[in-house]
Amino acid sequence: MVGAKRGKWGRRAVELALIVALLLGLRAWQQRDLATGAAPELEGYLLDGTPVSLAEMRGAPVLVHFWAVWCPVCALEEDAVSAIARDHQVITVAMQSGDSGEVAAYLKENGLDFPVLNDPDGLYANRWGVSAVPASFVLDGEGRIRFTEVGYSTGIGLRVRLWMAGFV
Repeated sequence: MVGAKRGKWGRRAVELALIVALLLGLRAWQQRDLATGAAPELEGYLLDGTPVSLAEMRGAPVLVHFWAVWCPVCALEEDAVSAIARDHQVITVAMQSGDSGEVAAYLKENGLDFPVLNDPDGLYANRWGVSAVPASFVLDGEGRIRFTEVGYSTGIGLRVRLWMAGFV
């Protein structure tokens, strides 16, 4: 009887290890093409016409967040990204989301307030190696990519990464 219980728990441990390995493999596959090291160039005009350049944001950590208006997972992160943008340097990139007017209407309709570069043709996404959204990059004050994530990230998780990037 004791051996049967031990066997059942051992089988569950193996199943759990396989699930964890599968998830880690999936995460590595999703992130395989993402930019690493020095952050690629990112400059342009925000939806409100304000010029923005990642190079001018040196000195403090930065969150670069790729998202899309059609992405349901991105919608789950929107409020957290908006809140983070009030306290930290943030550039978001609306990937393949239509023209600037459509993206601005989406932001207004959803009560979102974060800086957005529109990327209707995928120019920025290609430069950063982004093929799926949401995708987040946390840069240190020197412009080096310290953390990347594809898929859902919690607000606290992004804030912790920004905090850690300030010490690296």
